[in-house]
Amino acid sequence: MDAQLSAKRGETEAHRRLKRLAVLWAQAQGYSACAMEVSLPQCRYRADVAGYRARGREAGTTVIFECKQVLSDLRRDNCCSSSARERLASVHKRRAVLEKHLRVHYPTLRSGDSLFPEYDSHDFAAIRHHSYGKVVREITALQNRLRGSTKFECLTRYRCANLFFLVLPNELYSEAEIPAGWGALVEADGSLQLCQKPAWHDNTAESRLRFLQRIASAGTRLLNRQLEIDFDLVQAERRRYAPIGV
Repeated sequence: MDAQLSAKRGETEAHRRLKRLAVLWAQAQGYSACAMEVSLPQCRYRADVAGYRARGREAGTTVIFECKQVLSDLRRDNCCSSSARERLASVHKRRAVLEKHLRVHYPTLRSGDSLFPEYDSHDFAAIRHHSYGKVVREITALQNRLRGSTKFECLTRYRCANLFFLVLPNELYSEAEIPAGWGALVEADGSLQLCQKPAWHDNTAESRLRFLQRIASAGTRLLNRQLEIDFDLVQAERRRYAPIGV
């Protein structure tokens, strides 16, 4: 029952296995506080697995694990915004050149929706021009990637943790697919092997404390599901007892 309750809706068995291995590996490395599906404090994303390792009186070390079981899922989150924007600017220039020539060769495409001919719009899609259609599709794809495919880059840019790892099956690992600054843990014989070390990303002690609090919140949500405690029960209990101040 616990396994069923802890599984995310629509999640595959392979993805759950990678998350379990990440939690096990993290604890073996001293990250005694771990949780899955942790909402991160400095961005809109959620980590598959997050961990915290205490360091005595100093601020602890925080780590994020992202588990990817298929290449398409890995690449969807691994867009480099700078190179994508450069490519987008280049494709926009190509589109402008094509439209300039199409206006000359296909004057009938003018829609006549403006009082002044020079401001008329043109229905370039009507002629189904192969090169123009290809350019438009690439622009759309690049814009979509920039809007929703930069998760890995954002996590490091906002310094959401000190260390970042991709957790992958053995057949998916390729050094070229690992985002800059990330480490790689590869599944082999039922355990994870470190194939690429991550870079250290420094952040403030306050950021690490908020990170630890998010781990605790995620752990509490899981515990509530296992104990069948929902929001209504908590609210009812609050009405019965006054909160104990500290």
